Amino acid sequence: MSAKAFIYMLGFVAQGIFASRFIVQWIASEKEKRSVIPMAFWYLSFAGGLLLTVYAVFRKDPVFILGQASGLIVYSRNIILRWREARQSEVD
Repeated sequence: MSAKAFIYMLGFVAQGIFASRFIVQWIASEKEKRSVIPMAFWYLSFAGGLLLTVYAVFRKDPVFILGQASGLIVYSRNIILRWREARQSEVD
């Protein structure tokens, strides 16, 4: 496989992972009959965002790099907050 084909494959896989988070969120909300953001949403956001950032670096696209990399901060923070919340409820 050529480097160019690998980079395109990475981009498509990353975009698929990133987009799948909306399906996960929709299914969770439909089950609960209210708006819900499950942990899987944040994990998929982080994984997809990280892979899209790597893809953007390969493409040397500073706008895309900044856009995706800044999202990683938000996704990471939400994961940390949810982990803390879970640990706290175990203590209570």
